[in-house]
Amino acid sequence: MKAVWYFDLVSPFAYLALGEIEDLAKRLPITFKPVLFGAMLSHWGQLGPAEIPPKRVQTYRGCVFGARERGIPFRFPPSHPFNPLMLLRVLTAFEGRPDAVRALFDLIWREGRDPQAQETLDFARERLGIDDFDALIEARGAKAKLRAETEAAIASGVFGVPTLALGHELFWGTDAMPMARAYLANPRLFEDKEMQRVAHLPTGVVRPRRAEAPAGL
Repeated sequence: MKAVWYFDLVSPFAYLALGEIEDLAKRLPITFKPVLFGAMLSHWGQLGPAEIPPKRVQTYRGCVFGARERGIPFRFPPSHPFNPLMLLRVLTAFEGRPDAVRALFDLIWREGRDPQAQETLDFARERLGIDDFDALIEARGAKAKLRAETEAAIASGVFGVPTLALGHELFWGTDAMPMARAYLANPRLFEDKEMQRVAHLPTGVVRPRRAEAPAGL
């Protein structure tokens, strides 16, 4: 079964899921795929959790609490959200190599470093053994490749990060990992009547988007 893990360094949930993905990769080959979460939000017409002020506080507290519950070293960087583009391109140039993914996630979410600070970039170069990120990105066509990989993920139905794809099935979020493991143990998990029914449940009402709302609403 083909397995792909889609992630963006901007996501604390991706960091919290990383350990489980690394454990799963010991028994199932998993391709680590950097994607740009912001492009997904734009495509699907969503706001990120950090873009809704009350949800932002709940999300951040939930991440800190969840990390403590799981015993995962965790510290938010100085500001969030941040622009992950440079480092995502670096990981794309590395073809999502798992040790490189771990190194950059740890810099940002374990050590709480500012991913846009020169000092952090210097640490990243040292830990990845690369002197010139710009040259690496250019040589490997990482800008275009990251864009193409993000577009391909969207085309396959990925709308958020982290998402684990197992064959054609998608498992979104840290909380979906138990269901992903259950699916691996039983590939017919979604074939019972209720699972089939909810997969084709009709929409009862469609709420107009802000841009489409009638005047006066």
